[in-house]
Amino acid sequence: MQQQDWNSLSDGEFRQIFRSWVDENCPAHLRNMRKQRPVFDEVAEWYHALAEKGWLSPVWPQEYGGMGLNSAKHIIYVEEWARLGCPRIPDHGIGLVGPLLIEFGTEAQKAHFLPRILSGEDVWCQGYSEPGAGSDLASLRTAAVRDGDSFIVNGQKIWTTLAHCANWILLLTRTSRDEKVKQKGITVLLVDLTSPGVTVRPIDNLRQEADFCEVFFENVRVPAENLVGEVDKGWNLAKAVLGHERIFLGAPSRPEIALSRLEKLAEARGSFEDAAFVARYAQLRLDLYDLGSAFERFAKQLRENGSLGADVSVLKIFCSELYQKITEETLEIAGEEARFLDDLPTEDGPVDAMNLYLDSRALAIFGGSNEIQRTILAKAVLGLPS
Repeated sequence: MQQQDWNSLSDGEFRQIFRSWVDENCPAHLRNMRKQRPVFDEVAEWYHALAEKGWLSPVWPQEYGGMGLNSAKHIIYVEEWARLGCPRIPDHGIGLVGPLLIEFGTEAQKAHFLPRILSGEDVWCQGYSEPGAGSDLASLRTAAVRDGDSFIVNGQKIWTTLAHCANWILLLTRTSRDEKVKQKGITVLLVDLTSPGVTVRPIDNLRQEADFCEVFFENVRVPAENLVGEVDKGWNLAKAVLGHERIFLGAPSRPEIALSRLEKLAEARGSFEDAAFVARYAQLRLDLYDLGSAFERFAKQLRENGSLGADVSVLKIFCSELYQKITEETLEIAGEEARFLDDLPTEDGPVDAMNLYLDSRALAIFGGSNEIQRTILAKAVLGLPS
């Protein structure tokens, strides 16, 4: 596969090349999927097409099979993916495990795991949250005790996305406890989910889809060679790979899609004849414009110096609350029909009013709840006392 320096292209050139190939090669039946988090088998053909092209892992260095995109090109990649309605692929291996191993893993770990992620042989999930340690992740209790050349793991993880279709999990464990600093004593392990003592139980979400799981570990033996970094020093590793997550959680793509659905339904129902609706619609359009401007400001920071401050938390709050407002307006127009029909017919195609409404509830919770984001802004930006 011939490598190309994508970062040497202008943003416009890269956008056009990426858009054209994706538009031609993403299967039509996978575009604009109702399901927000399809399992691997449902999108395997798209996953393998990207891997064959060399476009599966946008930010991995090219020496490891990635595109080596800088922040500016990565943002374009994400934007065009959303605009073309491409399905989300199981991406914990690509976006989380791969970058972690590239930065902190041993050469043996890189040589073994990275090719298996690209081939789809290993599908990963993320074992972070626990029943008593969600947004307060440093309170985790899942324990790992060294026993010769292995760690013995006991505990429970919850809200583990797509664990039921994964065969490996990136696991945060407690290896020691400092009563004053909870972040100390956390260790990162790579755990085979087919190991004896692992139990995975799916949890249906509001849309009756099994996106989430709880995972139990009972005396699970993990080879010490699957330790990433150093024992007791995993907190900084866990945070490092999530550094740019907040800007993408605040990207305007979800509200943009929701507003387009609102427009179709409103046109079909004659809502634009109602002056009160037009006023509310205009406010939503203006809010979406403001969100796009705010997103571009933070994207510019990434392009210029590659780092973001705590103030980026405002993006996720703005995005999630706008998404909810738009879907609430759509549900208002849909009326009782949304309770009984998955898709409401319009001349421009069906509108999944209830599906979008339910999805909008989740965005305010995952990736750090809006309450946590406000606390970050209060302490780190405004300097308010605890």
